[in-house]
Amino acid sequence: MLQLGALGEANAVVKTDVAVPVALVQATKAFGGTIALRDASFELRTGEVLALLGENGAGKSTCVKLLAGVHAPTGGHVEVDGKPVVFHTPHDAQAAGIAVMHQHPGLFPDLSVAENIYLGHMPRARFGGIDNAAMLAGARKVLATVGLDVPAETRLGTLRTSEQQLVEIARALSLDARVLIMDEPTAALSQREVERLFNVVADLRLHGVAMMFVGHRMDEIFRIADRIAVLRDGRLIGVKPKTELGRAAAITMMVGREVTDLYPERNHATGALVLEARGLSRAGGFSNIDLKLHAGEVLGLGGLVGSGRTEIARVLFGIDQPDAGEIRIDGETVRFASARDAMDARIAYVSEDRMGQSLVMDFSILDNAVLPVLDKAARRGLYGTDRAIELVSDWLKRMKLRFSGYGQPVKDLSGGNQQKVVLAKWLRTEPRVLILDEPTQGIDVGTKAEVHAMIADLAAQGMAIILISSEMPELIGMCDRIIVLREGHRTAEIARGEATQEKVLEAATKADDRADPAAQAERAAGAARKKGPLDMLKRREFGLLAAMLAVAIPVTIINPRMVSAANLTAVSMDAALLVVAALAQMLVLITRNIDLSIAAVIGLSAYMAASMVQAYPGLDIGIGLVTACTVGGVAGLINGLVVTKRGIPAIVVTLASMSIFRGFNSIWAAGDQISADEVTQAWLDMTGQKIAGVPLIVAIAIVILCLGYVLLYRTAIGRELFAAGSNPDGARLIGIPVDRRVLLAFGMAGLLGGLCGALWASRYATIDARVALGFELTVIASAVVGGVAIRGGSGTLLGIILGALTLLVIKNGLTLVRVDPLWLQGVYGLVILVAIGIDTFIVRSADQARQARAR
Repeated sequence: MLQLGALGEANAVVKTDVAVPVALVQATKAFGGTIALRDASFELRTGEVLALLGENGAGKSTCVKLLAGVHAPTGGHVEVDGKPVVFHTPHDAQAAGIAVMHQHPGLFPDLSVAENIYLGHMPRARFGGIDNAAMLAGARKVLATVGLDVPAETRLGTLRTSEQQLVEIARALSLDARVLIMDEPTAALSQREVERLFNVVADLRLHGVAMMFVGHRMDEIFRIADRIAVLRDGRLIGVKPKTELGRAAAITMMVGREVTDLYPERNHATGALVLEARGLSRAGGFSNIDLKLHAGEVLGLGGLVGSGRTEIARVLFGIDQPDAGEIRIDGETVRFASARDAMDARIAYVSEDRMGQSLVMDFSILDNAVLPVLDKAARRGLYGTDRAIELVSDWLKRMKLRFSGYGQPVKDLSGGNQQKVVLAKWLRTEPRVLILDEPTQGIDVGTKAEVHAMIADLAAQGMAIILISSEMPELIGMCDRIIVLREGHRTAEIARGEATQEKVLEAATKADDRADPAAQAERAAGAARKKGPLDMLKRREFGLLAAMLAVAIPVTIINPRMVSAANLTAVSMDAALLVVAALAQMLVLITRNIDLSIAAVIGLSAYMAASMVQAYPGLDIGIGLVTACTVGGVAGLINGLVVTKRGIPAIVVTLASMSIFRGFNSIWAAGDQISADEVTQAWLDMTGQKIAGVPLIVAIAIVILCLGYVLLYRTAIGRELFAAGSNPDGARLIGIPVDRRVLLAFGMAGLLGGLCGALWASRYATIDARVALGFELTVIASAVVGGVAIRGGSGTLLGIILGALTLLVIKNGLTLVRVDPLWLQGVYGLVILVAIGIDTFIVRSADQARQARAR
C-alpha cells in the first residue's frame, strides 16, 4: 500500500532524482481504420505530476488505457524503467506498479466498499481464502486518507456518486503503486473533496510517486501540475513545464485557436417572470425553496454536492413530486405529474448523469436526438428516418457535432460530443425553460466555450435558463443571479456583479450544524430510531418466512399431515434437490447470465447415470456419479463457451441447448424407461439412507451449500464472479478475466446440474427422457424469489434456500388441500411478481437512504 505521511502543500516538489518509472514511446493506437493516437511520446517522472490536456477525442483516455494495460499500442511501446514492456492485461500494469483512477469508475455497487477497494488484489489468509480482517483494516486506512467517513462494510451502491469517486481513489491508493494515473478524478467531487484529493497528491509527490493528471478544469491543472502535455487530434503538440506555459497558451495548443470568450459578455435585459417556486419542499432533498426565473435570465444554483440542487431540478421537471409548496408558470399554479407534463409546459432538463439518464448508450446518434420529439418523426404512426433527420439535423450542426453518420452509436462519441447530442435533443423541443445540470462536466475547454456561447445566445433570445454547476468560475461567469444552497436549504442569493468564489463558498458552507454537538446528537438519535427491531420486516428473508407460515399454518389446521414426520422428510429431500439446482442457477445469474437448460441437463444426466448403473451394476454408485457429473460439466462448458466465445446472449444459447439436450436424451432413450428393478439397491439407497436421522440427500445438499459459501464469500474468485455481473466493463478495467469467470460459472452450474441428475435418478428410481421436464421454471423461481438479481451481481445462499423452501411449501400445501396442480404455475408466477415487487421496494428504500445521506 502507498505509505502516506504528513500532508504537504499541493505544489510542493521534492526530487531526489529524475527517475522515469514509466513512459510512452512513439505510441500509436488504431481502432479499425480510426487512428486514436499517433506517435505520442512522454514520460512520467518520480515525484512529479504531469497534466495531460486535450479536447474530448484528442486521445487522452487512449493514453491512459495504454499505460493501464487495457489496450496494447498498435505502434511504439510502453517503457518501464527504461525497458520496453508489453501489458497484456491491467494486472500486468498493476504488477509494474501502475495504479489508475479511471474516468468512469470500475466499481461494483453490489459489493462492499472494502471489496471494491481490494478486488483484484485481495489479501489472502493462510489457506488461500480472503483475509477479511486485513482487508477491512486496509480499507479503513485508505478511506481515512481520502476523507471518506463510511464503514468499510457498507454496500457501495448506497453511497452518493461523489463518495463512490472517493472509493475509486482509495482503491488506487491501496495498490503498491509507484505510478498513479488520475483520469478526471475530480469530475464528481465537491470542492472540499477536491481539496482532500490534492492534499493526498501532494503527499504522494513527497514520497516520490510519479503521477499523471487528466482533467479539463484549468484552475486545477495549473494548481497541481509540474509539467503539462497537450494532445490535439491524436497527436502530442508538446510537453512544457507549467512555469513556461500560461493558460491562454495551453488552451491555444489544445484547440488550435485562441479562446478569448470562455464566459461571453451578456448585456441584454431580462423579460417577464416565467417560472416561480414558492415554499417548495421534498423530504430528503430540500426544504422551503423560493426562486424566480425570468425570460432571458440565467439563474445559477450553487452549493456543494448533495446540497439539493439536482433534487430541485428533478421536481421542477416533474420527475419527482414535491411534498409541499407550489410551482407557477406565467403566474398560474401548475402540478407536473410526470416529465411529460413539464415538457408540455415547454420545460427541458439536461441531467448531470449523461450516460445513465440523458442518453441510451446502445442507440444511434439519431435515435437519441429524436427521442423527445419522436411523435413528430412518426407521421400517421409510422416512424420515418428521413423525417427524424430533418427534425434534428439543424441542431446537431449548430452544436458542431463531430460524427461519422447519424447511425453511429452514441457510445462511440467522446464525452463532449455526447453532451452535444444531449443538448441538441432537448433544444429541439423548443423549450421556454431550460434546466442545465452540470452541462460542461467532463468536456474540454474548447467545447466548454461553445456551450457557454450557446447558453448566452439562448438567453439573449429570451429563453429562461437554470444552470447548476460545481465549477465556481462557471457560475460566476455565466449567471445573472446565484442562489446558494446548503443541505437542502437556501442560504444566499448573490447578484452577478457581487458574486465571488469566496462569497459563494461561504454561503455554501456557513452555519454547518454538523459541527454542532446538539445537531449531531439529534442526527444520531434519528439514526438509532431508524435501526429499530422493525427493520427486519424490510428484509426479503422475513418476507419468505412469512409467506411459508401464511401457507403452512392454515394448511396444517385443515390437514395435520402437513407437519407429519413423513411429509417433512419428503419436503426436505425435495428441497435438497431444488437447492442444488438453484445454486447452479445462482452461479450463472450473478454473472448477468441465465441458464434455461438446467432442467434438461438434470434430465440428461439422470438418464445417462441410470443407464450406466444398469449396464455396469458392479460400479453402481461410482460410475453413476462420475457419468452424471461429466455429462453435466460438459453441457455447462458448452453453454459457457458459446456465450463467451461467440458473444451470443445466454438466454438464446441456453434456450437452444435446452432443446438440443432434451432431443438427444429422447433419441438416446428411444422411449425406454429405466425402472427401480433394473438398477442396484445400493444406487437406490444412496439418497434415502439416513445419517443421524438426516436423509443422505439432505446431508449432501448441506455439504454442497457449505462449499458454495466458501467459494462465493471466502475466495477472491467468488467475489470476482459477483463483480463480473455487477459491472462487467468495470471488472475488465481492473484486470478481472470476465469471460473466464462466466465460463467457470457455467461449468460449475453444469457440474451441479449433473450431480442433481444423479441424486434425482437415485431418489425417484424410475427414469425416462421426461425427467425434470418443466423443472427450469421452479429452479429460476427459487433463485429469483430468493433474491438473486436477474441483472447480475447480487444474491445470497440463504435467499435461495428460503426461496426453494417457500415454493415447495406452497406446492406441498396446495397438494394437501387438494388444489388442482395446474394452479401451481399461476401461483409461482404470482410469487415471482411479489418477489420483484420486494426488490423494487428495497431499491427504492436504498435510494431514499442515499438521498438522506446527501443532506
